[in-house]
Amino acid sequence: MRRTAIALGVVLLVVLSVMPGVAAAATRSGETVVVEEGETIDEDLQAFGGTVVVRGTVEGDLQAFGGSVLVAGTVEGDVEATAGTVRIGGTVGGDVSAAGGSLTVGEDARINGTLEAGAGNIVLSGTVLGDARLGADTITLGENARIAGDFVYDGDVTGLDRATIDGTITQRDDLGVGPGGDFAIPGVFFTIYGMAVAVLFGAVLLLVFPGLSGDVAERATADPLRTGGIGLLTLVTVPVVLVALAITIVGIPLALAGTLAFALLAWVGTIYGRFVLGSWLLSLADVENRWAALLLGVFVVALLRLIPVVDPLVRLAVFLLGFGALVAVLADGYRDRRGRRERRDRSPDVDDSGAEPAD
Repeated sequence: MRRTAIALGVVLLVVLSVMPGVAAAATRSGETVVVEEGETIDEDLQAFGGTVVVRGTVEGDLQAFGGSVLVAGTVEGDVEATAGTVRIGGTVGGDVSAAGGSLTVGEDARINGTLEAGAGNIVLSGTVLGDARLGADTITLGENARIAGDFVYDGDVTGLDRATIDGTITQRDDLGVGPGGDFAIPGVFFTIYGMAVAVLFGAVLLLVFPGLSGDVAERATADPLRTGGIGLLTLVTVPVVLVALAITIVGIPLALAGTLAFALLAWVGTIYGRFVLGSWLLSLADVENRWAALLLGVFVVALLRLIPVVDPLVRLAVFLLGFGALVAVLADGYRDRRGRRERRDRSPDVDDSGAEPAD
């Protein structure tokens, strides 16, 4: 335990050393992060939580990541939000960049800068004093919506006839949404944060499960095509099985538990995928170092964000390798344990190694 704590401390210091901007801002995290009404934060705020709510005032920029993000108060700087649902109901003094399942700009909302967003659906009913660049499946403009600048969009739009748009209106089928597009969401901070989480979680895996981690890397690099195929097959078949279980009342608890286990396994697979990538790259230089492999893999995957065409393909391949290798190693381990147990049940005088005990 002491060795684990020291190692994690070292990793944390390394991560923080490459994040100079983080220390200069307030950081809050938890299941629910709230800036209460009447509360003022006189610096930038970086918030991570299931729910992030700003009812008070943030005098700097707001960078928020969570299940849902609500700005009901005032943010004097820029807002960068990545969440399942993003809602702007207050005042933003700067620009707003948002990515998520849905974005709503309420009637009382006022954005003094530009609005750039990518989401499944977007509802704009408030005021944007700058340009609005929106990419979504559906975009709805309310009757009180006002865009003082230009409006550039990609998606199905309703309400153009009732909204007030002072600038030009342009539809673009190639409007970039997300990393590598015309605007990047999430930004550099969230990329670094994601790298930090991957490194820390990967360090825990390497420390607690060194044998498993080594087996995963060896399995993936030895037969990448077969390993990736296992990952793809598991990714496709397991959700089908879980849905089938959920149809029956008896199977609902099993489906819920299986979904959680599958999600955890997939996340671990993404971390191992980076570890596998780093291990393979180091092997090209005849270098073997698990810590360097983890750091290198995480860095390379993050760097791929600069290449939008290659990025999703490589990320998928890396995930399938790590996920497939993890599934294969766990399955082999289960079969080995089951085989030893069956042999032991058939021959009580034979131990787990298969050898008869000495007289």
